[in-house]
Amino acid sequence: MTEHAPPADRTLPIPRTCPFSPPAQYAELREREPVARFRLPTKDEAWVLTRYADIRAILADPRFSSDVRLPGYPFFTPERPSEQPIQLLIHMDPPAHNEARRKVISEYTAKRTRDLRPGVQRIVDERLDAILQGPRPVDLVAEFAVPVPALVMFEQLGIPRADHEWFLSTNSLLISGLTSESERDEAFGALSGYLMDLIEKKESDPGDDLLSRQIAKNKESGDYDRTWLTGLALLLFIGGSENMASMISLGAMMLLRHPKERARITADPSLTPQMVEEMLRYFTIAELTMTRVATEDVEVGDKLIRAGEGLVALTNAANHDPEAFPEPDVFDIDRPARSHLAFGFGPHQCLGQSLARLEFQIVFDSLCARVPGMELAVPFDKLRYKSDDEGVFGLIELPVTW
Repeated sequence: MTEHAPPADRTLPIPRTCPFSPPAQYAELREREPVARFRLPTKDEAWVLTRYADIRAILADPRFSSDVRLPGYPFFTPERPSEQPIQLLIHMDPPAHNEARRKVISEYTAKRTRDLRPGVQRIVDERLDAILQGPRPVDLVAEFAVPVPALVMFEQLGIPRADHEWFLSTNSLLISGLTSESERDEAFGALSGYLMDLIEKKESDPGDDLLSRQIAKNKESGDYDRTWLTGLALLLFIGGSENMASMISLGAMMLLRHPKERARITADPSLTPQMVEEMLRYFTIAELTMTRVATEDVEVGDKLIRAGEGLVALTNAANHDPEAFPEPDVFDIDRPARSHLAFGFGPHQCLGQSLARLEFQIVFDSLCARVPGMELAVPFDKLRYKSDDEGVFGLIELPVTW
């Protein structure tokens, strides 16, 4: 075991130079220094992990905390979420986290997810109807990838249609890494206030939605907390809309780049689930979200991470670790990739991953079945991508025709 030296001239995030592979530095770090010191945009320092085995281990280790209020927690922006009055589920530790997660896990059982299939299919079909009846070319990001998961979450949470456009635009400000601190604080306050008011209305006038069911369930158990439910609603929408939109657009683009695989899943939709897992592994669009702080001294690899030191688990590096996934830079829909870390691992593994998988399967099967002649309307090298500073990797637009 070695003590860490002052950090070299290394900073995060490391930009992707190619949308189809992680930065080359990731492979170098995995080989030479899988637990390394880096400087963050805030000028703070943190440990950076790149090996699959190490990252999987620390994400399940209770000695690494998700609580943003603890000293040493790593941040990529100057503002501190700990200053906000609403604590999100992803920033809670056991036992409080376990109890909070238990309250809502019933919304994502296998049966509940199956019951959601007709509604998701309806939303997808309605968007495709509008696209097929409209002019060509069409931006698949703006007209399909963004609205489909947002509409699913709007129905899940019972958000009125008249508020959809405002909610989406305000949420975009909140999650963008390019938004200023004051703009982000304003967006957080606006969305939180809106959801708090919506929840208050549902207390006296419930509907058939997740928030109404949670209100009834928590009141029955005697531990109803409107502020906590507001944080849950905000977290579910962020995770269930923006991340989904990026994966849908990237997945559609990959199908266009791989016509043989596209033909295979069109002919045999039973292959779609494993293709979805490979897409999740291959792109790992939200890799900078796996941040922790050590609550006691822990040895990882040959380095000692001391209590109060932050770490960043680069899940995109882990999902391209050849020790876990042979020939990781090859897009292979026959690969058994479900052990990827795109949804995280351990206690904070993505709560809504079953719904996400359902949406992806319906989206890609429907695209293949209903728009079999879909093709890019611009050259591949003209596509524009979000920068790593924007929080979630993805396409800015995807012009297609048929």
